[in-house]
Amino acid sequence: MTLNPEPSKQQTIAEAAEVSGRGLFTGEQVTVRFRPAPPDAGIVFVRADGASTSRIQAHVSNVTKRARRTSLRNGTLAIETVEHCLAALHGLGIDNVEVELNGGELPGGDGSAGSFVDAIKAAGVQEQDAARRPLVITETIRVSDDDAELIAVPTDTADLNILYDLDYGADRRLLRQIYAIRLSNEVFCNEIASARTFLFEEEARQFQAAGLGTHLTHDDVVVIGDDGVIENEYRFPNECVRHKILDLIGDLCLAGRPLHGKIMARKSGHALNHELVRRLLQSIERQERRNRLRSTAAIDAQQLRRILPHRYPFLLVDRVVEIEGDRRAVGIKNVSINEPYFQGHYPSQPIMPGVLIIEAMAQLGGILLAQKLEHTGKVAVLLSMDNVKFRRAVLPGDQLVLEAETLRVKARTGHVRCKALVDDDLVSQAEIRFMLVDAESA
Repeated sequence: MTLNPEPSKQQTIAEAAEVSGRGLFTGEQVTVRFRPAPPDAGIVFVRADGASTSRIQAHVSNVTKRARRTSLRNGTLAIETVEHCLAALHGLGIDNVEVELNGGELPGGDGSAGSFVDAIKAAGVQEQDAARRPLVITETIRVSDDDAELIAVPTDTADLNILYDLDYGADRRLLRQIYAIRLSNEVFCNEIASARTFLFEEEARQFQAAGLGTHLTHDDVVVIGDDGVIENEYRFPNECVRHKILDLIGDLCLAGRPLHGKIMARKSGHALNHELVRRLLQSIERQERRNRLRSTAAIDAQQLRRILPHRYPFLLVDRVVEIEGDRRAVGIKNVSINEPYFQGHYPSQPIMPGVLIIEAMAQLGGILLAQKLEHTGKVAVLLSMDNVKFRRAVLPGDQLVLEAETLRVKARTGHVRCKALVDDDLVSQAEIRFMLVDAESA
């Protein structure tokens, strides 16, 4: 396998690979098979030990709460301790792969990502005919829990940088360790992949008393006692902080796409890592939405006039920025202080009338229904509304983002779910039913 810098194309493994062993916590004997996957498939775990298979996407939305590990759940089935496997895939630049296992926990190996790295290297890497779509950190985000914290910041480099400060304060068994990396295949393989799970002696006793990791000995994991590592040796003087970075790399993989930016960590664990990924995805989604809203209109003002019968001052959609067939549409209404209704609603504190917010959503719904060929030349006339809610006021200077999703369309009626947002805050929502009539009779 050739170790390359950050690739521009998506990658999968060139051929199947296999890893066997016992789960770190459960001790369950399990075999894992890595298989190539098509572009944009992502990393998918497959439980194949039951009457039917269960597929679980490696995404933070599927994380289930566990102590000291990352686990994924789909319904009643879970897959335990995925972080070392994900770190190996992330560190070696694998975007798309199917990971099938005949048990509920990934093999623990020696507590590092080494066995997974060896298998992936043996399988080789295959470049795919699809561009990578990295998630670029564009604003500083901080999450914390007591004295543990994670901070994500933008950088001017197209890669992932990590700085980790491992500091347990007065506990002299593990002195402060600080380590920084600029993630690449070489760095991951040479500096991070072989760093093993560690825990203090009292933690090891607690886990085994709870029935977890009962098969492990001091030869299998790094257990730190009062006088140092018990019946074992560190692979690096700072192996503990390197393993923390390994865990973080695995958890960041749950974003679903490679990250570009810098992560600064202090004493963070899996739960805080997951929270950072959630916050990053929210931030990046907001930025991508803003970029889409600034892009060329899918339906501009002139085209809107040909679809809708409304005219000034009652045309309340300025442009449509996204349209997905007759399924979904996103439109924009820029709310100006010059809107005529602000003269009387209310002169001292102008607020956009709620009925006009509903009307704007309804107009977008009509545009969406008009995309269906059989309804060309028809006009959507509001018939009824359900589940109407208002969350906040819309003021002059706001940009109202309207979203409409088709629920049901028949020959003479349409049913659409709509919402309106300002700066990602929900303003209003409603389910709107329309009667579809000929344009001449509207």
